[in-house]
Amino acid sequence: MEPILRFFRKLQILIRREKFSSEMEEEMAFHREQREQELLADGIAPESAHYAAKRQFGNATQLREQARELVTFRFETVLQDFRFALRQLRKNPGFTFTAIGMLALGMCASVAIFAFVDAALIKPLPFRNPSQLTGVFESIQRCPQCPLSYPDYLDWKKLNTVFSSLEVYENNEVLLSTPEGAQIAHGARVSDGFFRTLGITPGLGRDFYSGEDLSTAQPAALLSYAAWQEKYGGREDVLGQSVILDGAATMIVGVLPREFQFAPAGSAEYWIALHAPNTCEVRRSCHGLMGIGRLKDGVSVQTAVANTQSIAAQLEKQYPDSNRDQGAAVAPLTEVIVGDIRPILLALLGGAGLLLLIACVNITSLLLVRSDGRRREIAVRSSLGASSARLVRQFATEGLVLVGIGGALGIVCAGWLMQVLAKLIPADVMGRMPYLQGLGFNFRVAACAFAIAVFSTVLFSLIPTWRLSCSSLRSGLTEGSRGSSGNSWRRLGSNLVVVELAIAMVLLVSAGLLGKSLYRLLHVSLGFQPDHLATLRIDAPDDVYGNDEHSIGLERRVIAEIGNLPGVQSVGVSHLGIPMDGNGNTTWFRVLGRPWHGEHSESAERDVSAGYFTTLHAKLVRGRYFDETEDVSKPSVAIINQALAKQFFSAVEDPIGKQLASTTVVAKPVEIVGIIEDIKEGSLDIATPPVLYIPFNQSPNDGFSVVVRTSQPERSLLPSLAATIHRIDRNIAVTGEATMMERINRTSTAYLHQSSAWLVGVFAVLALLLSAIGLYGVVSYSVSQRTRELGIRLALGAQPRAVYQLVMKEAGWLAVAGIAIGLACAVAAAALIRGLLFGVRSWDVSTLIAVAVVLGASALLASYVPARRAASLDPVDVLRSE
Repeated sequence: MEPILRFFRKLQILIRREKFSSEMEEEMAFHREQREQELLADGIAPESAHYAAKRQFGNATQLREQARELVTFRFETVLQDFRFALRQLRKNPGFTFTAIGMLALGMCASVAIFAFVDAALIKPLPFRNPSQLTGVFESIQRCPQCPLSYPDYLDWKKLNTVFSSLEVYENNEVLLSTPEGAQIAHGARVSDGFFRTLGITPGLGRDFYSGEDLSTAQPAALLSYAAWQEKYGGREDVLGQSVILDGAATMIVGVLPREFQFAPAGSAEYWIALHAPNTCEVRRSCHGLMGIGRLKDGVSVQTAVANTQSIAAQLEKQYPDSNRDQGAAVAPLTEVIVGDIRPILLALLGGAGLLLLIACVNITSLLLVRSDGRRREIAVRSSLGASSARLVRQFATEGLVLVGIGGALGIVCAGWLMQVLAKLIPADVMGRMPYLQGLGFNFRVAACAFAIAVFSTVLFSLIPTWRLSCSSLRSGLTEGSRGSSGNSWRRLGSNLVVVELAIAMVLLVSAGLLGKSLYRLLHVSLGFQPDHLATLRIDAPDDVYGNDEHSIGLERRVIAEIGNLPGVQSVGVSHLGIPMDGNGNTTWFRVLGRPWHGEHSESAERDVSAGYFTTLHAKLVRGRYFDETEDVSKPSVAIINQALAKQFFSAVEDPIGKQLASTTVVAKPVEIVGIIEDIKEGSLDIATPPVLYIPFNQSPNDGFSVVVRTSQPERSLLPSLAATIHRIDRNIAVTGEATMMERINRTSTAYLHQSSAWLVGVFAVLALLLSAIGLYGVVSYSVSQRTRELGIRLALGAQPRAVYQLVMKEAGWLAVAGIAIGLACAVAAAALIRGLLFGVRSWDVSTLIAVAVVLGASALLASYVPARRAASLDPVDVLRSE
């Protein structure tokens, strides 16, 4: 009760502050008069007694403020401090706009990048108990995390003791039949317990029944929320309807929740029950299913790895032909989903943090200069009764106002930057990163912004307070302190500039390495000429083109019709992928005539037309190309790439004429008739794997990719290509229309490297600009503090050139120190981003030298103006002003 009564008493005093002030003045006057009467009674003269009483009573203004602070709220003084802080900012617009701009810039970059980090790395997966979810894989030496085969999955599901549930999924495209013709839709095949394992309940309808993923069950599918809205208008009567997917009538049984996302399956629209086994899944050697498991309570990932590896070893003994050298791998689902984006985001967050640090260092330098300029003002305020606490509160208020304005501007810009960066992500890349959808402010991002604001407020409040100690405040009333304060500031300011230059060096080296890495990545040898190449993929219905004869007929007609288009020079087709595609089957083979003990020689497989290599302008090293007449009635032939020849044949052994045989299926031996120069198959940043090219006519399929060499701009031809396919048959679906250059630039590897290089490059340029501004400020202030010294030098006969060299030497030493420290830090920082580099070492000498030269030149350029100003001083004017 007592605290409440005190609160109301203080509130009453605050409301009636005029009466309180007059009463306090009367009480203070009463005490002075009483003391004066006592002194008069002791025989002191009236005038002396009057002044002695005032001296003993103390500073009236200070006592008045202390009394008011003891018995009232500080609302009034706080408001006074805020009004004074705003007046100070208006009074110094150059300082205000510079400091606010720098803080807003640093906060904008840091908060925006942190939002991406939060969405990808911190935000929990939107599933039940996500820490228990894992990705489950088979592994071989070439592929640490490979898909499972269906028979292996069934054995792992039955034999494991670590998973409460183990399911599989496969991301693929499906052929959707519509009244307007066939369309390609994004789909995913999943086992019946897939959504129960994730803890996802359909928002409409039901989940798959147990056993509904078997080949004996009626095909069933769930819709994504987006597909339900876009394709079916959000109608609830969609449940129970049939849709034709890949030629099979599939019943829609449910709709997934709006917020559901599963990055490994991309933007799947139709989630189809696995309906296994198909022609691939009957074979243990056919791997196409990704595993997902939920760990039992108390089971660690390491325990799961040990358990699955023991099962893999057991299956290897039981099935030596298909499971030879196959192990197992288990990883947290978060790592599976995030993939390669983690190091890139952490590198960007580090770059944004360093940019924020440079901004804070620059603002600190400005505050130091400003505090030196306010020494007399603060000394006068202290002498007039302002307490140390009041002065500290004033500085804290000024820092709070500065951070409040700069932080608010930075947060607004951060929200805008988030949306801009998100919109710059291509749709197909965003489909693989659905966790970035809905990017924006949340509690964690707001907490990051708040932490930056608190840190900045404390920093910007303590620095002036530390500089303006009580002793220096009193000395600020005299002129004699100017030289010592200037020298101490020069030392501190110089140290801050060295820190700025070192940080800028780290960012510039990182940007240089990433830029050089991107250049090397985009100029890696592709093994073909990507310009003037247009590409697309077609999928024809199985019920019409499913047999070999009809597939070959479709392929030949497509080549003929497209070949007749104006500007088309040549046409080729490929099943199982084209250059830059990471997909495609692999095959196990052995070289006939050699001893064989069951080992697996593995290579990627591409089924290509006779004109495929000439269309790509790929180089034939030896042998011959395929002939259009080579079909299933002729001896089986193959062309291999140089990687396969080097890996499986010795330098003195000619692969031409050698025969290969499959180790898993019964088929005719395949004779090698040619060796092609390595064509980049898969990601740009990995070595080209061994590839076996088979004539399309000997392994036909009704779904294949088309590559077209043109003599005109290839993008202008894309609409004609799709129209030509639809003229052949409107039920053939066309997708993936793009130029080859677009495909290269849109690959995940190229995009992530390009994004990181550009963003870190922007941070580096801003850091270079801010560090140059910081150096300019230090040198300029140093010159202003040494005006008298420089004037005397000139008056005593020093040449302007000598003064110019003196100032430039001081700036040069700062630049050398910053660059030297920055080089050491840059090499250490570059080692942390080694995983993002391609074809470049973290200590690349040419990059380090180039960055040092650029930073040194920028530092000298920033010092030129104040040095020239110092050299042009008029000694007469300087000495007169002194």
